[in-house]
Amino acid sequence: MTPPSLPRGGTFLLACTAGTAIANNYAIQPALSAVAADLGVPLSVIGLVPTAALAGCMTGFALLLPLADRLAPNRLVAAQLTALAAALILAAAAPGAGVLLGAYLCVGAAASVAAQAGSIAGRYAPPGRRGTGVAIVAAGMSAGILLSRLAGGTLTDILGWRRMLLVFAALALLCAVPAATLLPRQRPRSDHGYRAALTALPPLLRQFAPLRHAVVVGGLWYFAFNVTWVALALALAEPPYSLGPAAIGLYSLAGLLGLVALPLTGRLTDRHSPATVITICMLAAAAGTALLVTGLNSPPTTAVGLALFDAGCFAAQAANMSRVIALDPHRSGGLSSVYLVLYFTIGAAGTALAAPLLNTLGWQGTTLTAVAALLLAAALGHTGFRRTHSEPAHAAARDLVPRAGTSRAQKSRAQQSTAPKSRARK
Repeated sequence: MTPPSLPRGGTFLLACTAGTAIANNYAIQPALSAVAADLGVPLSVIGLVPTAALAGCMTGFALLLPLADRLAPNRLVAAQLTALAAALILAAAAPGAGVLLGAYLCVGAAASVAAQAGSIAGRYAPPGRRGTGVAIVAAGMSAGILLSRLAGGTLTDILGWRRMLLVFAALALLCAVPAATLLPRQRPRSDHGYRAALTALPPLLRQFAPLRHAVVVGGLWYFAFNVTWVALALALAEPPYSLGPAAIGLYSLAGLLGLVALPLTGRLTDRHSPATVITICMLAAAAGTALLVTGLNSPPTTAVGLALFDAGCFAAQAANMSRVIALDPHRSGGLSSVYLVLYFTIGAAGTALAAPLLNTLGWQGTTLTAVAALLLAAALGHTGFRRTHSEPAHAAARDLVPRAGTSRAQKSRAQQSTAPKSRARK
């Protein structure tokens, strides 16, 4: 039986889905002061909304992402987008801060469909095109992150924050309709129940050394990413720059270079090892951050530095996710779940440390800390991979060994599934 594949335009649909979904974690941030004034609560309380969205998203990575290994993609993606729209409508109608925070926990959880889109793209990609598929979805997710604040702030100025949320709810429903009709309808094979699938997540770290390596390397650059961007926003808001939120938000447009680089990164990942791509990307990101060390007095220099920094981090993430999915495409949801939960946890540490680092070390010391993390990621990405890349091959060899109780048909299927790889090595 021929395995299902994505239809023409399916990867682009998943990219749009990922961008639309993940944007909802950030779009409300420029409107927080307007929300606080409208609800009559302190800004410090409404400031917890982004935290609620992040907490919900991490919960979604842990509890919902493994569903990609169990449910048909068309039903799973459409259902989560519909839930996202419902949560946004609830947030738009919120009479107080409590309802809004609860709604944004649900928004963040449903927005984790962005990671499911990447897992689906990698699983159903044609042979030799997994890196490209994951990179295209990563480009959509990056576009959603980069443009969300600009779109949210602009729509808030025109329509108000409540109607802005309704616009994003409508976009989620617009993505749900083609997802329900175009994505594969076949349910992935699964030998275990949902509870067993969740229980099996922590042992994946022990089972796959490349997964542990991917978490460490990816966590280093996400730590640097959050430290740099949070410190940048804080530094630009203070004298001598004293920029407003809109002006600070424009700096995020420098990251659009990362969107241009991502498809190329996907093709390079398919042709070469992810370790090579990650090392090059980390060196580019470190070079961009080194430009930022010189200071923020020259906006063109800052823009170039941010462009290289963002492009390197976004492209490395696409290569790393492709590597994680390739460990076992049939368990791509569970592997991605473990990776992303730990990845975001390390990134959250970077967010929390940005202000203390800026106050203690200043802008130059903070950016030098980010450079050190990126260079360490480059070194580990190159050396650590050589120690772990053989594990999938060993696992495949173990699968060739007949086990007690294995039927003749199962043995035949296992031998057929590994035959092309054997011919390719010859």
